[in-house]
This record gives sequence, C-alpha cells and structure tokens, in this order.
Amino acid sequence: MHICYVINSLEGGGAALPIPSVASVLAANGATVEVLALTRRDGRALAKIEAAGFGTTVRDGGERDHLAALAWLDAEVARRRPDLIWTSLTRATLLGQLVGARRGVPVVSWQHNAYLKPANRLLLRATQGLSALWIGDSESVTALTAERLSVPPERLATWPLFAADPEAPQSAPWRPGETLRLGTLGRLHPAKGYDVLIAALARLKTQGFAPPAPFEVRIAGEGAMRGALESAASQAGVDCIRLVGFQDRPEAFLADLHLYLQPSRREGLCIAAHEAMQAGLPVMASTVGEMRFSVLDGETGLLTPPSDPEALAHALMSLLGAPDRLAAMGSRARSRVLDRFGPAVFIRAGNEVFGRLPLARAEQAPGAPALATTSGPD
Repeated sequence: MHICYVINSLEGGGAALPIPSVASVLAANGATVEVLALTRRDGRALAKIEAAGFGTTVRDGGERDHLAALAWLDAEVARRRPDLIWTSLTRATLLGQLVGARRGVPVVSWQHNAYLKPANRLLLRATQGLSALWIGDSESVTALTAERLSVPPERLATWPLFAADPEAPQSAPWRPGETLRLGTLGRLHPAKGYDVLIAALARLKTQGFAPPAPFEVRIAGEGAMRGALESAASQAGVDCIRLVGFQDRPEAFLADLHLYLQPSRREGLCIAAHEAMQAGLPVMASTVGEMRFSVLDGETGLLTPPSDPEALAHALMSLLGAPDRLAAMGSRARSRVLDRFGPAVFIRAGNEVFGRLPLARAEQAPGAPALATTSGPD
C-alpha cells in the first residue's frame, strides 16, 4: 500500500510531530508512506520525520491560498498515484477529500482538535462522507467526532497519538532546600490557559501564601500571546514565571521539573501532559480532553475546572504546601501512562486501524468532479 500523508504544516509542537511514530507502524504493516505538507511554517517537525526515513515534500505556499494548495496537492497525487490519502487537520482534510474524490483514491482522516471553528465544523460535517475512515487521536476526540460530524460507528476508529517511552528521562525527586520547578509545554495561545495560570499565581500572592520552599514556573513555547502574557504577569506582580521559549528537547525540559501544569481551556489527547507523566511528574490539569481520564485526581495529580483561577490557586496551594508528596504522585503517574499508552498498546491500536484501511477504488471514469475550493479552513 502506498500512502500519501497530507498535513497542514511542519510546525513544531503540532500534528506533524507524531508522524514518525504513526508512519513507522504503517510501514511495519507493509505500507510505503510519503509526507506532503501544504506549507512549511517553522519547519521544526521536518528533521524528525526525515530522520525516521520518510520522504517529505513541502509546498512553497502559505496558509490561505487554498486554490493553489488544492491544485498542488492534486498534481502531487496524480504523479504519485497512491492507494490511500491520509489527512491531518481541517485544511489538509478538506483538500485531500476533494482530490481523493477526483482521483478515485480513498481518504482516511485524523481528528485531533477538541475545538473546531464553526465554519470548519459545518464544512467537515458536510464532507464527512468523503473520508472512508475517521480516526480520533483519543477516546474523547473520537466521541466528539461522532457527535459533531455525525460520523457513524462503522467509519470511526481510535488510535491514541501517544506512544509512551519507558526509556525516557526521569525527573529527580524534590529535595528539601531545593527550589520547586513547575513547568508547562505548549504554544502561547488562549487555548492553553496560561493567562488563567497567571491569575491563579496572583491570587497566591494576594492571599499571602508562603510555601515551605521557593518555586518558579517555566512556560516553554512560542506564540502570539507572548507579549500579552509578559504584560499580564508584570501587572499582577507575578515574578516567578519564566517564558523560556521553544524547547527542541522536551524530554530534557520535563525531566528537570518537579510538577507539570496544564491549565488548558480545551485539549484533545494533550501529548505534553502525557509526556510529563512519562517523565514521572505529577500533573495538575484542567478537566478537558483525555486528561480527565489519564490524571487520577489526588493520585497522579490534581484536576481543576478550566478557566477557574480560584480552583487552580487552591490546587497549587495544596501541592506547593506539601512538596514531599510530589515524587510518589509522579511515580504513580508514570505507571499509569505506561499502562495506558505503552509501545505495545500504540502498535496494537495502529495495527487494528491498518486492518480497517480501505482498498484503493478503481480509477475514476471521465466526468469526475472538477476541482473546487473552500473558504477559511485551518
């Protein structure tokens, strides 16, 4: 089977990062996988994809030139003649569906997002029949896909997009006299709730909370909100936050922490939180996405409602006030994530999905639908 894996971009921290793991399972089942990126963005995912041995072709274009992107993808598919088009995220899916229909190639589509723009939701709901199989990156996203796109069960599958690594670096337990290191990984975007975190830290300060050890909070990532977050922290007098930028070795960043924070307003699987558990960290997370099921409240971390700085401040006081609890919680978190998302689990889920992939349809007869374009996909 020859698969063209179509993605929106090669942005680091995005949906392109799991491609090496996914494509390796497909390849182990006998497939040949080529990656087609509609635009480059920061290109940080490219090195890992190519290092895994998968060829990648990047279109020289932007994020809004949909007609040009559609024509490019159609030409690439016509030249490569794949048996299957595999798409990831809205723009790639909508364009891949159109090209698949025109060229007589079946389409399989990932769903990663817990949130879809209203226009994209309507478009994908209207075109969902053009994808032979929809794959959720977690049980929670699969359930959302069934609900919001009206995809029937026979065209739904789940492949959790995280393969826990038992050999990943581990965090060292906090020791008395040491500064507590808290951290989070993610793009600087409203969905991640970093403004909520700043508001919670401000409450700790106004309430005169005095933990038994000093602490700092490291936010790793880049994005348009950097200036706004810096301003909010300054105005609130929160001086414990460090915006440390993009981390090209997230496993090392996590292994240097004692507690991981994920105050998101919305998530799907949330790979970063699961990577933190893999590193042996307790996780303080919002009750959104798959984190509601992975983080056991009071055992492997703490859960708080999204967009609730008061609840988050209370949870922070609970753990910062008893830092000697963190190591044991982190150990349980590691055991739980290896049990739920270990390598064997990831490969088994991928094999099951591979067994459901559609065979290529016969070459479409003359009179196939002409190329069309859509407005406003992500």
